[in-house]
Amino acid sequence: MRIASAAAGSLEDLMLAKIRTPVAAVLCCVGLGAGVAGCDGDAMENWDPFAASTPSASSPSSAPISGIEKITVAGRSVNVSCSGEPVQGGPVVVLMHGGGDGLDKMASLQKTLSGKHRVCSYDRLGAGKSDQPDGPQDLAASGRILTGVLDRVAGKAPVVLAGHSLGGLIAARYAPDHQDRVKGLVLLDATPPTMMNDIEKAIPKSAEGPAAELRAQNLAIFQGQNPEKLVIPDGPVRSAGDIPVEVVRHGKPYLEALPEYGPRLERAWAAGQRKWLALSGRGKLSTAAGSEHYIYVDEPGVAVQAVDRVTDQARSR
Repeated sequence: MRIASAAAGSLEDLMLAKIRTPVAAVLCCVGLGAGVAGCDGDAMENWDPFAASTPSASSPSSAPISGIEKITVAGRSVNVSCSGEPVQGGPVVVLMHGGGDGLDKMASLQKTLSGKHRVCSYDRLGAGKSDQPDGPQDLAASGRILTGVLDRVAGKAPVVLAGHSLGGLIAARYAPDHQDRVKGLVLLDATPPTMMNDIEKAIPKSAEGPAAELRAQNLAIFQGQNPEKLVIPDGPVRSAGDIPVEVVRHGKPYLEALPEYGPRLERAWAAGQRKWLALSGRGKLSTAAGSEHYIYVDEPGVAVQAVDRVTDQARSR
């Protein structure tokens, strides 16, 4: 499938392009096969938060994770990485990758944050090196895996969830039901809460060519045709309590690459970011002016500062 734009090129080309995310993948926030730069190279030469840990046979399963470790949650193998030292009274930061990605994509961000915080990340079922799901998943099932991960990496400590794209949506849906442990949220260009409806409105059924294909593909992905087999329904934004929430949206209007309907998609995405502010009366919306969808790659400092602010506020509560 091709977008009739010299600047955009084919979706296949965009999938292979570094940093730039394909329009189709970003809209559905599952980034199928998206290649993203920033998680290897010089930044990772001297440090690997995902190097396999080798606990001795006598090590208890509750020992703190350092590096990468496979844990069992609900009978499934889940790939987890932790780094950084615990901070007295401070929350554990848990990074949540976008769809089609894995914890390795957030390696550079984890490296930076671990200098100040205890930071963990994990591959959801169907992603990275975790097990495949047995069948279709709903958000409740995904949430149960997250709960098991938090039990292992944070114990009774509070947590700050920092999610990109689909990971942001999952974090935002999870927090209202777990206010006892989620004490802050950072949403980095998170999938909007009404994305299916937004796509249907932005690209009507009467659309033809690439736009029609884009519409059909994205709606199918939201209905579970994605690597995680996750069904992603629209829904209202529920309160997560009076917690600090930072919503950071992209500033470069790359969605406009889709001819005719691109501007509508950009407006829908921006509106969707504002909707997440209903999570808390302490919500804050900002724009990463120099970023496309992968804010933590394009402007890592923006992502780091947002996590630092939320974590500091969560610690003071």
